[in-house]
Amino acid sequence: MQTADLDELLKHHFGYDTFRPLQREIIDAVLAKRDTLALLPTGGGKSLCYQLPALATPGLTLVVSPLIALMKDQVDSLRANGIDAAYLNSSLDARDAAACFEHLERGTYRLLYVSPERALMPHFLAQLPRWNVTRIAVDEAHCVSEWGHDFRPEYRRLHVLRERLPRTPILALTATATARVRDDIEGFLQLDDPRRFVGSFNRPNLTYRVFEKRDALKQLLAWSTARPTESGIVYAQSRTSVEELARKLAAAGIAARPYHAGLTPRERARNQELFIRDELRVICATVAFGMGINKPNVRYVVHYDVPKSIEGYYQETGRAGRDGLPSECVLFFNGGDAAKQRHFIRQIEDPSEREQADRLLRKMLDFAAEPHCRRASLLRYFGEETHAANCGTCDNCLQPPDEIDATVPARKLLSCIYRIRANAGFSCGAHHLVDVLLGNATEKVQSWGHERLSTFGIGTEFTKDEWLALISDLLRRGLVEEGEHRTLRLTRDGLEAIRDERTIVFARPRFLKKAAKRSRTSREAVMTSYEEALFERLRLLRKRLADDQGVPPYVIFSDATLRALSARKPKTLQDFRATSGVGDVKLERYGQVFLAEIVTYDEAR
Repeated sequence: MQTADLDELLKHHFGYDTFRPLQREIIDAVLAKRDTLALLPTGGGKSLCYQLPALATPGLTLVVSPLIALMKDQVDSLRANGIDAAYLNSSLDARDAAACFEHLERGTYRLLYVSPERALMPHFLAQLPRWNVTRIAVDEAHCVSEWGHDFRPEYRRLHVLRERLPRTPILALTATATARVRDDIEGFLQLDDPRRFVGSFNRPNLTYRVFEKRDALKQLLAWSTARPTESGIVYAQSRTSVEELARKLAAAGIAARPYHAGLTPRERARNQELFIRDELRVICATVAFGMGINKPNVRYVVHYDVPKSIEGYYQETGRAGRDGLPSECVLFFNGGDAAKQRHFIRQIEDPSEREQADRLLRKMLDFAAEPHCRRASLLRYFGEETHAANCGTCDNCLQPPDEIDATVPARKLLSCIYRIRANAGFSCGAHHLVDVLLGNATEKVQSWGHERLSTFGIGTEFTKDEWLALISDLLRRGLVEEGEHRTLRLTRDGLEAIRDERTIVFARPRFLKKAAKRSRTSREAVMTSYEEALFERLRLLRKRLADDQGVPPYVIFSDATLRALSARKPKTLQDFRATSGVGDVKLERYGQVFLAEIVTYDEAR
């Protein structure tokens, strides 16, 4: 395959003039029939690495994908680009499944998407050799490893595909994999001397922020109401929280719905469909949501609770800004979240699983408390070094935290917890503890005689919020733990910290009181008010066309393409085709109608 041919296919079908980093090298390895492991960040263009080879050579590319929604999304997008593709899963009725098999026998399709369960069915395996399968792509390949964040046992049996089609090359793709997970992928899929490509984990268009969690519901409402036209995902740990958050956002006038495993399949599918079609602005979800979503215009991801691992955090935040436009990732965090997660981990019976869960959580908590560049911290976790001292797009680089020596205040706090327990025989919660430190003789403080403690009133150097934040930090460090009814008690490590006079450096936290609307950066920064108005006009046109065709709006054109059209304002079909994201099929289908909209709007200025 000559370079010009691949470039021509790229523009003709997908509308792009250039490849993203490593895409071309991966495609060359695939076309050379080499087993290949590709690690590219979310939004880095993994799908193209098997879609373009499927167009460049005869035969069928079998794609193993974990979620039904992702299959439909990919197939809709491929068909919109004039590519014959199909999926086989439980959503098809008998007639549609039979029609799909008939087309496979005739060699109609270039790509077929299946779940790992379907790929391993005896009937399916028996028919594979007849379909001229020229390559196998295993998406979300990290699911093969128990050291990853999303282990799925059925992935470990995919080596059966290698045994059934021993000469067919395999391409394994993932966005998140440590060195250990990469080794697992190669081993369990039985890759033969694979080419390994590891792209940068850096997502420069994403801004990372962590806010001290104080009345998190108000914080979330402030954040979301400041972005009324933008799509967002809010992740929470429990189904109860997800339901409550969706109700509260809806009550505030933000179109939001829940997504979790407790809903019926029909409810989940409906809410997901509304979200990807831009009928909903926000989806509130457990981690069950997102891996199967290719929606490129998610402008923010909020973690209402601390994730269990950096891998999970990275993949979930990676669902923001897949179109390359500026997007935001926010984590609301306090030490109480850490204490709850540790409590759940202690319930794990298997010692190795418990140790693994604890290790992953510790890394996540270190990231949440990171006083330096968060982007560099993420990259280091995945084995990637960065030499930039300031990324300019995380909270710590935009506004470096005030770090202080909190050894004395921490000793006061730990001593107060100890003395309350020794005096009364029971522990108290954080707010009562802070009242004692600040010398607030509340009714409860006086009823328990805590105004007579030696620690009463010794903490006036901090505000209430600062004391609560220090408690949060000591909970994260494991010096304090939460007991029943969220009472606080010292751990063995906390007692040793008092005795050893351990130095404790504390970064003053950030509190989200009022969320200003996102400032535009990068490509958006140059948009004039006229171009913004035209962009909104084109979005409405795109939505009408998408609704008429029964597909998500981004299947027509991405936000990035609409912004480029708004900035360039093409007047001819040739100019229109020169826009990134406009291939020949979409030019023929949509070129005239979008040109007419641009001309009409321009004349009405």
